Amino acid sequence: MTDLLDILANPAFWVAVLRIATPLILGTLGVLLCERAGVLNLGIEGIMVAGAFTGWLAVYAGAPLWAGVGVAALTGMAFGLLHAFLTVGLALSQHVSGLGITLLATALSYFGYRVSFPKVNTPPTITSFAPMEWLPVPILNAQTALTLFALLLVPAIAWVLYRTPLGLAVRMVGENPQAAESQGVSVAATRTGAIVAGSALMGVAGSFLTLSAFNAFFFNMVNGRGWICVALVVFASWRPGKALLGALLFAFFDALQLRLQQSGDALLPYQIYLMLPYLLSILALVLVARKASYPQALMKPYRKGER
Repeated sequence: MTDLLDILANPAFWVAVLRIATPLILGTLGVLLCERAGVLNLGIEGIMVAGAFTGWLAVYAGAPLWAGVGVAALTGMAFGLLHAFLTVGLALSQHVSGLGITLLATALSYFGYRVSFPKVNTPPTITSFAPMEWLPVPILNAQTALTLFALLLVPAIAWVLYRTPLGLAVRMVGENPQAAESQGVSVAATRTGAIVAGSALMGVAGSFLTLSAFNAFFFNMVNGRGWICVALVVFASWRPGKALLGALLFAFFDALQLRLQQSGDALLPYQIYLMLPYLLSILALVLVARKASYPQALMKPYRKGER
């Protein structure tokens, strides 16, 4: 109990929580945009890998850090456009398309790394984003600009979704595409735009790992974060504010298990601590998801003129 209180009283613990939460915030917002428009995007895991690789490779080749973030976003948009073509244009299975994109994006990233660095045993490094030490806000001033960007994006996306005609159109095509079409809203264009924008955020989420959290690209670094983001959207009931809360909650448990493992007098095997954030997240998901109000047209393909 004393160890736990010491961990919670340490500012470094909360710095770690916010750092772990950042890619989850970005990825969850990306999934949320897609699903609000009625499209499930299981390509997030692969898109995050591709964003991590291409953003890092661009910076390694000499591009500025923010240009690397832009390259990662463009990479995500490209895969998002492919997913939109398959699921919106051709009305194929959203599950199969998303999983296929995850496999494709991951394989292309690993292949690109092997081709670019065929004889390298240790991943090359770059100079990553520096902490915002100039910011007069404790804990936040130990983070990088990408974390601040992720936090500011939450109210921005909430404002767009609930206070603008564009957000209303996105929510309409996710709830009742027939009604949206009758009001002159292009379901195909709106869904495609939401998928591309959401996938761009997924790519940026991946780039955080190589340009901010670490300074190199290595295999399996995404490590299931994309799937966690999909679950967090359900936990958040498709609301940006609750998505932020869910990301911070998972990051809290993840950072806690790392600190508990490092404590000298751990009472349980380390595997139990590794399971802790996932078990508690599943519990929270079960308690919340039963009452969640999901978009009514989610995972339902739409063909113009059909009823």
